[in-house]
Amino acid sequence: MASIWVYPGQGVQRSNMLNDLPQSTLVKEHLERASDALKENVLLLDSAAALQSTRAVQLCLLISGVISSALLSAENLKPDYVAGLSIGAWSAAVVAGVLAYEDAVGLVAYRGELMQNAYPAGYGMTALLGTDRSTVEAWIKQVAATTPQVYIANINAHNQIVISGRFEAMNQVAVLAKQQGVMARKLDVAVPSHCELLSQQALQLATTMEGVTLKQPKIGYLSGTTARILRKPEQIADDLAFNMSRTVDWESTLQAAWERGVRLQVEALPGTVLTTLARRIFKDGTVLSFQGTRIDSIRMAMQKQQENQISMGI
Repeated sequence: MASIWVYPGQGVQRSNMLNDLPQSTLVKEHLERASDALKENVLLLDSAAALQSTRAVQLCLLISGVISSALLSAENLKPDYVAGLSIGAWSAAVVAGVLAYEDAVGLVAYRGELMQNAYPAGYGMTALLGTDRSTVEAWIKQVAATTPQVYIANINAHNQIVISGRFEAMNQVAVLAKQQGVMARKLDVAVPSHCELLSQQALQLATTMEGVTLKQPKIGYLSGTTARILRKPEQIADDLAFNMSRTVDWESTLQAAWERGVRLQVEALPGTVLTTLARRIFKDGTVLSFQGTRIDSIRMAMQKQQENQISMGI
């Protein structure tokens, strides 16, 4: 048995997500380090108004993910694997020891700026609930004939597909979906993530990252786009820079974790979306979210998993 810590992407953010973190010395230190790296107070990033900015959202998610893991690490807990959905991959890279926290803060600020400046309005993402990839691909093909710029962005589950692109095109796909009894829900994401519309921005980020040192991962880093374990720093750098323009295959990522013996998943703050998505694949395992779960309960689950590994000689 093994464990994985996972980190959510955009759409789960909420007001005061940083200000509501536990009031501890460890949390304060991490917030101060992020503020120093940005030369601004990160506690001003999580108001409802501030979170209209893609930059602010992504920074808050990065910081929340890293702090969640730091609180668990302070309990002498360590996962076998980490994985992140979209921006969550940056938290995963920090926790795996690949990327320095301060470097990640600076790069994520730049990432958010690139994305929001490229598409300041008229673009976003929509979740289609109750259908599969091939059906969505057919709808996209039908719509794209007259209204381009709509793409499959995320395969969150076998029956949950997220599309990305221009509002007009996504709305037409949503109409086709609703005609078939499929629920369409716009996500709280202001940019067309995980499609070719962000290819140029991903390349700019990759170029900037060439001057940043990445190290060998100390924890297994599972890519949310390729569903593969990446072991080389240059592979992870590529994964981080280009995941904004590549399709997320979270369903395959969870399946890959299960096949590697993972039976315990812990989701970092904020939200419980990844916990919900894991339940079908982890039906014989345990899935927990930092939100709404006492830290001692997470500690006991992690310790039990580690004891099982020892007893099995893993």
